[in-house]
Amino acid sequence: MSSLNNLAELNSSQAVKEKLSSYGIIKKFEEGDVILNENAYIRAIPIVMKGCIGVIRTDDEGREILIYYINPGESCIMSFLGGLHNDTSKVKAIAEEETEILFVPIDKVNLLIKENPEWLDYIFRLYHKRFEELLEVVNDVAFKKVDERLLNLIKKKCEISKNNTLQITHEHLANELGTARVVVSRLLKQMEEKGLLKLGRNKITLM
Repeated sequence: MSSLNNLAELNSSQAVKEKLSSYGIIKKFEEGDVILNENAYIRAIPIVMKGCIGVIRTDDEGREILIYYINPGESCIMSFLGGLHNDTSKVKAIAEEETEILFVPIDKVNLLIKENPEWLDYIFRLYHKRFEELLEVVNDVAFKKVDERLLNLIKKKCEISKNNTLQITHEHLANELGTARVVVSRLLKQMEEKGLLKLGRNKITLM
């Protein structure tokens, strides 16, 4: 599996990559597909080969907030922790675009940890990165205004897609920010008036 050689976060030996290739199964997902639901048991650890996954937390009233993205070469530390402890998922994972994922069974993950120190180092690197991203989310929610968070989210999505134009609804953005659609629509209109972006039907273009 040559694409394993491009995993930026997985600074592992060729032997580990070959084991991942033999242990794992690649599955493809379309934009919007739910890869993992909350409260589902985790039987395999996902490693993104291509595309991007959005990891979302939902409260008891159904409100959602985006926690972080998983890019090529990365995995979900929440899946690692849940899978290794035979626990259910506390988050929902959705494909942000056409995505390919290598799923590695939990028993093979345990085997890799015991036999390959660099695999454990990979997990710690992920944990450190996700912890910093969670702190950033807390900081944004606690200290930044919704308009600033909204613009940052749009910029991040454009960066991920490598395109200044997003095909996205106001409701989708509102869900990821954990706010109301009418709030997002009003703020987007204000940003358009300031020349920061241009709005279309289910489309936003950064200027």
